[in-house]
Amino acid sequence: MFRAMLSEARGVGFQMNFFTRPLLDELERVGARIDYLEILCDTVSGSLDGPHLVEPRHASWLADLKRRYPLVAHSNFGEEFGFAELDDTPCVRRHIPIARDMGAAWMTDHMFYGTQSTSYLWSTPIQFSTAEIRRIATRACALQRMLGMPLLHENAFIYALFPGSDLGEAEFLSGLVEEADTYLLLDVHNLHANSVNFVGFDPWKYLGTIPLDRIIELHVAGGQWIEGWYHDLHNDSVPEPVWEMVQHILERSKSVRGVTLEVQGPVHTARSRPMDAGWRDMALRDLERISALWSRTRD
Repeated sequence: MFRAMLSEARGVGFQMNFFTRPLLDELERVGARIDYLEILCDTVSGSLDGPHLVEPRHASWLADLKRRYPLVAHSNFGEEFGFAELDDTPCVRRHIPIARDMGAAWMTDHMFYGTQSTSYLWSTPIQFSTAEIRRIATRACALQRMLGMPLLHENAFIYALFPGSDLGEAEFLSGLVEEADTYLLLDVHNLHANSVNFVGFDPWKYLGTIPLDRIIELHVAGGQWIEGWYHDLHNDSVPEPVWEMVQHILERSKSVRGVTLEVQGPVHTARSRPMDAGWRDMALRDLERISALWSRTRD
């Protein structure tokens, strides 16, 4: 429905949050290739009971980024796939108008629940079932119409499957985008992390199941082991298996418009390794590798 609105390939992206503002400055100083920025709407939006669409302390910074880069929008805790009335969710009341104001090419969202009582919980998974495909597709279709731009669903980093799931995530997302006529943001590091943490989770089978021609954006990142669990903390170099999958996708799907690097400080947990001077070079190496893969598969 909205595919014709997508511009030509954008290339190398960088996700922005509070911790990466100084990192972006450093990357710009050394001439890193960054073709677009992904903005987390929930980190800049004003409170629902306040008068401001964007928090005043972020307004000038966001306006500056808009002048200098193409932007895409990401809705983290917009509660759009919970059970509240869609019009009352933070996504509709704040994130959609922010995405429009920034002139976003598309908006992405995480494929997990969020409600007023649980939106602080990270990565609470959707139940992967036929009934949930129907329910969520109805909301996603309405949300995309409100947006007036492509809506991309992001596969989740999962700690545990939601009770009652009788489909795999790949089957669930395939059914969702078909029924809702929406699109995919494939987080390749999430695929890798889930395959490390769950016996029998095969990321290559996953890639053979989802419709590659529905993927508009890819996410790459690195993670950290804590007490025997590999966490998607966006705080290390991108692992080699992730690069292998990115190359596989780019060689087979011409619908992908960009590959976005996620780098964060200790935002998810205080046990995440702290940011230091070496993070600039780490991010620069990963951005250079994205650029090389993009040039090799798109030129």
